[in-house]
Amino acid sequence: MSLNHSLGYEDDAKLLIVNADDYGMCHSENLAVQRLFQEGIISSSTIMMPCGWAKEAAVWSANHSKYDVGVHLTFTSEWSGYKWGPVTRNGDVRSLVTKEGYFPTDCKTFEEQAEPEQVRLEIVNQIEAALAMGVNPTHLDNHMGSLYGLATGKQFLDVVFEICAWYGLPFRMPRSLPNMEKVPPEAIEVANQVTALADRMGVVILDHLIGLPFGKLPGETYDSYKQSMIEVLQNLQPGVSEIIIHPAIASEELKAVHHEWEKRQWDYELFRDQEVQQVIEEQGIIRTSWNALQKVQRQGK
Repeated sequence: MSLNHSLGYEDDAKLLIVNADDYGMCHSENLAVQRLFQEGIISSSTIMMPCGWAKEAAVWSANHSKYDVGVHLTFTSEWSGYKWGPVTRNGDVRSLVTKEGYFPTDCKTFEEQAEPEQVRLEIVNQIEAALAMGVNPTHLDNHMGSLYGLATGKQFLDVVFEICAWYGLPFRMPRSLPNMEKVPPEAIEVANQVTALADRMGVVILDHLIGLPFGKLPGETYDSYKQSMIEVLQNLQPGVSEIIIHPAIASEELKAVHHEWEKRQWDYELFRDQEVQQVIEEQGIIRTSWNALQKVQRQGK
């Protein structure tokens, strides 16, 4: 049965989740996510539990439990002046960190050095940290795609799916790869194997995953970025799609964290824009939620 049918829709229906990544990364990110929740703009968000502002995000989310909040499994720390490391305090996670004790900056380094059992321990502890703060996670996803094996081919999705099945949590992974005609056959085969594994373990995954470039492109403006998103929405495929954004308020704090602050402010404005909302309505796109997908998984449909 297709995911659309499991959710009560025809196969040609276009269902959309707009997820705000990096919740808890900083206070400016938290303000943006919370305002977008209250305005009904985003479908869900995911907390980076190792980050310094995760507690604020988690407490607010626990007090506003009608909003879908998941855990943004984090194993990389990409900014030069603001770093974070494991939440684990009950075991050995030395393969997950640099000599300074932080997560690596890039996925390649993480993949090369990480040991699966230490990855498993840290995933569980990030979920348990959210639960301890009162969050009832609706789903899991992954910061920078570090668990997918995109850099070296060493992936940890078997570990992820075991944990997803145990906690009854769906996972952000697309059933189909974008630009299939450009994807090497061996990559398609690996993707098919991983998808089949998720299905065997009863873990619900997405049909499509969409994210425009997170950094500001040469010559890019808010208007050109908005037009790119409008084109994405106009070409949305049937099935359940997730669009990833990274909204934040352009404060001095955000500017101090990293140089891509302007793009994050654009992400805060993007789906609040009436032109974007109008396209969603004109295209007959139906908003759905990770909570709905979680119910499908827990009912075993």
